Amino acid sequence: MPDKFDFKKEFKDLYMPKRNPVLVDVPAMNFIMIDGKGDPNGKEYQNAVSILYALAFIIKMSKMADKQPLGYFEYVIPPLEGLWWCEGDRFHFDKRESWLWTSMIRQPEFVTREVFHWAVDECRRKKPDLDVSLARFESFTEGLCVQIMHIGPYADEPCSIKLMQQYMEENNLRDATGLERKHHEIYLSDPRKTAPEKLKTVLRHPVEHMKSVF
Repeated sequence: MPDKFDFKKEFKDLYMPKRNPVLVDVPAMNFIMIDGKGDPNGKEYQNAVSILYALAFIIKMSKMADKQPLGYFEYVIPPLEGLWWCEGDRFHFDKRESWLWTSMIRQPEFVTREVFHWAVDECRRKKPDLDVSLARFESFTEGLCVQIMHIGPYADEPCSIKLMQQYMEENNLRDATGLERKHHEIYLSDPRKTAPEKLKTVLRHPVEHMKSVF
């Protein structure tokens, strides 16, 4: 039996960077997204994650409901991702009370708006306790970014961010994170099952080439 398509393995440049910063051009991808505010340990964030995984699982198992989309293939649900920023400003690690976020899960190319709306209706029927009206289906293009594999607690991410900023300075790049292009995290580990020091998180910041003064 052929292996299931695993986005992490097929697109290692996007999901499996080294522990040294690298430059990557991120193409357009489709996501199920939910916006929210506050600490990720809070109820709002946890509820959003539950909704995202419920919808992603329904789409993955659509073949069992005779609703298999055109072009469907066996796959591993891609990892949870998050865009982070603060009210009126770029993301700051020490302003948890003002954190804004978009939690999201990438979808295979065969997932259309029609497939998404079908999954929403199915989720309402199967899990009426989840407010699936919070979710949306959207294409997201990130473009030129610097990213790094951060290994360790989320609280230690500034150490990896510092390495990214050094790389930008050395390569004539400007950090473009802010209200439009945001601090991006991709969670490769389950924090419920993984020791903090072993957590793997891809950190990604959008960048722009600096114009030469000469």
